[in-house]
Amino acid sequence: MPEVFFNGPSGRLEGRYQPSKEPNAPVAILLHPHPEFGGTMNNQIIYHMYYMFVERGFSVLRFNSRGVGRSLGAFDHGLGELSDAAAALDWLQTLNKESPGVWIAGFSFGAWIGMQLLMRRPEVEGFISVAPPENLYDFSFLAPCPSSGLIIHGENDRVAPPESVQKLVDKLQTQKGITIEQQIVEGANHFFEDKIEELVERSAEYLDRRRAEIASGGGR
Repeated sequence: MPEVFFNGPSGRLEGRYQPSKEPNAPVAILLHPHPEFGGTMNNQIIYHMYYMFVERGFSVLRFNSRGVGRSLGAFDHGLGELSDAAAALDWLQTLNKESPGVWIAGFSFGAWIGMQLLMRRPEVEGFISVAPPENLYDFSFLAPCPSSGLIIHGENDRVAPPESVQKLVDKLQTQKGITIEQQIVEGANHFFEDKIEELVERSAEYLDRRRAEIASGGGR
């Protein structure tokens, strides 16, 4: 798990990067929850999702956005963090020029950043959004959402309540050409306490299934 530093819009960003042994492996980027509430690249959900992608042969990057850990800069309420995510993906793709596809996964605030990032990147073939806080942030930019993906959240989430996530899912499911899959983890709160293993298993099952569909020509 090599420690890496790369240039972001407001200075050096700190990350962890695991390259695949295959030169044409897909890439994945992981986006952590809100920095002002303790969110870092070492968040347990981000950490375990990172290794889920590593185990499937991806070249994978997780990183600290500006002002977190040893990343330079200061929290910017989403605008700067989106720029950091774009710079991180640029860096990842520069190292993996033969990569056939990109996946984005984010948790909470990171899910909001990730879904903005995929709007800018037509090469993204899939995403996993964990507990996207539709009640706290504006998701209206998803018009239309360019990629199919998984939205997975907890039954007992009080930060991003199920009814607010449902509004986002319902809106996206009306769009043609993509498929938004929703999964609700029974008994899980926002941080998936005692449920992270189930969260990762469900995400892995979805990822494997989608990649098989894409490989067989099933499209986005």
